[in-house]
Amino acid sequence: MRVVSLLFLSMAISFSSCKLDVLDTVPRDRFSEDAIWDDPALIETFISSTYRSLPAGFRYSLYNLSVMSDELNARNNSWLYAYWQGNLTADNLGIANSWSGVYAAPNTNQNYWTTINRVNIFFQNIDRERSKPLDEEVKKRMEGENKVIRAKCYFELISQYGGVPIVSKPFNLKDDFKMKRNTYDEVMTFVLKDIDEAIALLPSSYDAANMGRITKDAAMALKSRVLLYRASPLNNTTNDRTKWEAAAKAAKDVIDLGKYALFSDYRTLFLEENRYNSEIIWQRPYNQLVSPEAVYVELSSYPNGYNGFAQIHPLQNLVDDYETIRGVLPENDPLYNDQDPYKDRDPRFYASILHDGMLWKGREVETFLPGGKDSNEGSISPWNASETGYYSRKFVNERINKPSSTNMSQTPWTFFRYAEILLNYAEANYFLGNEALAREYVNLVRNRPSVKMPPIPATVTGPALFDRIVNERRVELVFELHRWYDIRRWKIAPQVMNGDILRMDIRKNTTTGVKQYKKMVWKKAVFTDKDYLLPIPQDEMDKNELFVQNPGYH
Repeated sequence: MRVVSLLFLSMAISFSSCKLDVLDTVPRDRFSEDAIWDDPALIETFISSTYRSLPAGFRYSLYNLSVMSDELNARNNSWLYAYWQGNLTADNLGIANSWSGVYAAPNTNQNYWTTINRVNIFFQNIDRERSKPLDEEVKKRMEGENKVIRAKCYFELISQYGGVPIVSKPFNLKDDFKMKRNTYDEVMTFVLKDIDEAIALLPSSYDAANMGRITKDAAMALKSRVLLYRASPLNNTTNDRTKWEAAAKAAKDVIDLGKYALFSDYRTLFLEENRYNSEIIWQRPYNQLVSPEAVYVELSSYPNGYNGFAQIHPLQNLVDDYETIRGVLPENDPLYNDQDPYKDRDPRFYASILHDGMLWKGREVETFLPGGKDSNEGSISPWNASETGYYSRKFVNERINKPSSTNMSQTPWTFFRYAEILLNYAEANYFLGNEALAREYVNLVRNRPSVKMPPIPATVTGPALFDRIVNERRVELVFELHRWYDIRRWKIAPQVMNGDILRMDIRKNTTTGVKQYKKMVWKKAVFTDKDYLLPIPQDEMDKNELFVQNPGYH
């Protein structure tokens, strides 16, 4: 099975492949495995490489889960269109294959099993006797970091595939590679044990030289997300109230730390100049000058008329879910004009999405036809134009001009931030029947200084309040690797992903200059029960007769 083939490239070949990752600036034959585990500095290097192996957002989210939901389109992607139509198979997972590997940088694959293996190698070796002593507090911190990394990997796997094998030690070539899948609940128990042990081991903060490391707070934030997912309808079929209580408590524990606050400017909170701001709980930094990782945020997102490849494009379905500044959806706002569709919208819309007519980097974005500079009739690489009429703005650093593989920002990837915790707490309280508390915490997010959306009134209750919570997560956490999971765990995917995938068509009268806006069907989407989980890759199934495939993929 691929658990074997992935785990074993670095496990079974006697550590040499791990050495290649960790000591990538040093000849591979300079240090033996014993030397690495004898030297605290080399152990730190190994752990740093484990951090780097963990699948993060860019490349991973923007070409994976975000385009597999109702957030983004990926240009000319026949695999994606087949996925939307319910035709995903175990033989052809395409970019959905986080089991075997997700493209992350030139000539590398990131996958959760490789990272899990690195953690298991760490735990196999950390208690060795060594000539250079390892400070006990440092050892505790290292153990806590690795437990959180492993817990996150397993959590992502069970959220995408259901139960997976629990592998807690490295394999070697003499081991029996055949094993059954553990259940979702068994893996969840394992995940929560790792998290709770990590919370007891980790410090709450680091000095400036160690920013980006996992803290106790990050472990607590992970616990909040894990318990929320466990309590959700997909995984909590009996609506066990105690699971919602645990989810609420985990979120409140983070809130009660009193350390975090919503950053004032939603637009710039994700950018490198504001890394580690008041809202950030755990962030993955990049340094492209030292270690290029193909994190082409600007090149992948910029419109073609601004020298970008524009490989991802927000969907009209997403645009329609941004409220007007009057606090209602456009369809419910009598002042909304469908021929002036971008007027008076939630400020988070302008912070996240580039639209036709928006003043950006010295000129208006032009996705109209005929002749729009950022359309497929533009003079600069028209083949790179958006297919939906929109471009992604959220993570891009607009100081970058003419982006390229060598001219890019150092935008970090945010794993956890405070706004999510507030929304986790709101959701858990909704399901506990504490609607006033749920509204209060959603309204805190809506009241960010740069957003200032009207509060959800007390008259919004019951299913209508749940719809507002759903929509708040949709716009606040857009493109941050939440939506694909959310619509499944709430079991609303059959409504969300069955029907029309929309784009915007804009025609400009060349005589009068007047534009006409029309929503158009871009693709059709189909969702069936099998689509709640991804299929395990067929080559894994072929290698292990003990594996049982997920329902609907036989």
